[in-house]
Amino acid sequence: MPRIDSILLCALICLPSCGWSWQQYGGEGGRQYVDLDQINAQNLDDLEVAWTFRTGDLNAGFKNKDHSFQANPIIWKHLLFISTSSNEVKALNSATGELVWSFDAQLPKDIGYSESASRGVSLWEGESHVCPARVYLGTLVGEIIALDALTGQPCADFGTNGRVDLSIGVGSVSTGDYSVTSPPAVLADRIIVGSAIGDNRAVDLERGIVRALDAKTGQVLWIWDPIPRDPSDPAFESWQPRSTEITGAANAWAPLTADVERGLVYVPTSSPSPDFYGGERLGDNHYANSLVALDVATGEVRWHQQTVHHDIWDYDIPSQPTLMTLDVNGTATPAVVIVTKTGMLFGFHRDSGAPLLGFEERMVPATDVPGERVSPTQPFSAIPPLSDQRALTEDDAFGIAIFDKLGCKKVLASYRSEGIFTPPSLKGTLQSPSYAGGSNWGGVAVDEERQIAVANVNQIPAQIRLIPRDQIQAEVDAGNLDDWQVSRMTGTPYFMARRIFLSALGLPCIAPPWGKLVAVDLKARQILWDVPLGSIADIAPAIVPNFEWGVPGMGGPLLTRSGLVVIGAAAEKKLRIFDAMTGDLLWDTRLPSAPMATPMSYAVDGQQYIVVAAGGHGQLGIGPDDYVIAYRLKR
Repeated sequence: MPRIDSILLCALICLPSCGWSWQQYGGEGGRQYVDLDQINAQNLDDLEVAWTFRTGDLNAGFKNKDHSFQANPIIWKHLLFISTSSNEVKALNSATGELVWSFDAQLPKDIGYSESASRGVSLWEGESHVCPARVYLGTLVGEIIALDALTGQPCADFGTNGRVDLSIGVGSVSTGDYSVTSPPAVLADRIIVGSAIGDNRAVDLERGIVRALDAKTGQVLWIWDPIPRDPSDPAFESWQPRSTEITGAANAWAPLTADVERGLVYVPTSSPSPDFYGGERLGDNHYANSLVALDVATGEVRWHQQTVHHDIWDYDIPSQPTLMTLDVNGTATPAVVIVTKTGMLFGFHRDSGAPLLGFEERMVPATDVPGERVSPTQPFSAIPPLSDQRALTEDDAFGIAIFDKLGCKKVLASYRSEGIFTPPSLKGTLQSPSYAGGSNWGGVAVDEERQIAVANVNQIPAQIRLIPRDQIQAEVDAGNLDDWQVSRMTGTPYFMARRIFLSALGLPCIAPPWGKLVAVDLKARQILWDVPLGSIADIAPAIVPNFEWGVPGMGGPLLTRSGLVVIGAAAEKKLRIFDAMTGDLLWDTRLPSAPMATPMSYAVDGQQYIVVAAGGHGQLGIGPDDYVIAYRLKR
């Protein structure tokens, strides 16, 4: 292991000459863009593996915890930081991939976990005798841990022995159901953090509060609750009386984004509890399913825009808000851009929240569930949808065998499907896009110079059923729910059952593509291109050819100054590079595992590197693995 003093010396002589920064999740402004062009379309044949590191985290020993390696690395001086699904942090020499230090949060292994992700860590530098540079890690048991960036040792002046327990003050908590899966936003001497809450367990889940902590001491400076508890709050009237007293969640589980110039933090919120039935929280439920701009100094709401009214589809804002300068009719305008599980892209003015890309309210289907009342309209972006939102019919049934297709056709004939925002029902609803998206936490990458945005989207429907409580046992006894995810939704009249709409052979029941990479021309407000992302090589039966049909996945794209889109994300063991303006595939390579994380890029010693975590995703049946792989041009 290299000596710390040699690392510091190297940091002084190895800083890149190009203007770029990747000290927070998603890079500067969450743009998933790097201002480097050494690697370009003309020299991709010279890309080679610079180094490979294995974290050692294969999820071993846990009683009930999935594995998904979702980390987006960050870099500070000469150190690359990455976190694993079991909340270990590794600091690597960015030029060689050698381990400099390692920290293990020591998660309890004998409990169940609702989440399996750690999407990365955040960095802070400031005036402090202890840990003047700090790495912040959120854990699956609801903690924030501060580590010395040079040594990996907990910062003794932060909280208790370097830890702050965020599960205090959010209501009754079952350990493992209240987590922090995304790194906090950092602004001045504050870190701002949300939480991930296990969905659909009950009405009265944990509070989805957002907190600002003192970066040095861990002291809570303010708290903002996305469910308005105070009748004087302007959002309070959008909730059924007394429902704000019992409803939980609406939490911000995706990464937050800090706007240094404006002193704002942009918070993407999720659905109130539970996700698929809102009879106990009637109303539009403002602040939930919204992009909310908070004053970093006080936690007060500056503005908010809701992307789904009264969400009963689990249509969270799952992605990091992305800051950019948007060309609006020839005027450079400060904008924040988001993509959602609905497959829609929205853009708002950073100061006021005024829509910049346009949206309108459209009529949507009504509910037939007793006790439920949906909004008659929903917001639709003026940008064409990135994923399919149409109603599905028997003609859409797909299969590679006759029995396969017939099984899909039977479901299509019997389930309710009237396009996006078809409400969950007792007879069964086909949800398209599904609760996984559309877009998910991979978010959107933005190239300000070219005025394009690129996102990874899924395009697979889901089956949703609401089951009256007095009928659930009969359904279980009959085996009708054997391969469904069933949630109790305590406090409502119903259980919820859901699953991705797959055939008997395990392939989606509608025609491909099932996963796409989509580019949007932000000036023209049109889709620039979309291409299938991935082949079925790693998800289909061995007898099926490896069709390039586009497959589901998680993770996002990286854009470079040289006009490249770098992405793994698909449920396949491949990394790909596309042309940012045409969508043409320029390069790909086989990896030891699926890279379901967002790549990043940096420069050291005059060389550009591209690095990605490749460890699979348990819910998609790939992994567990533990690879971190970096590429550079041959010297």
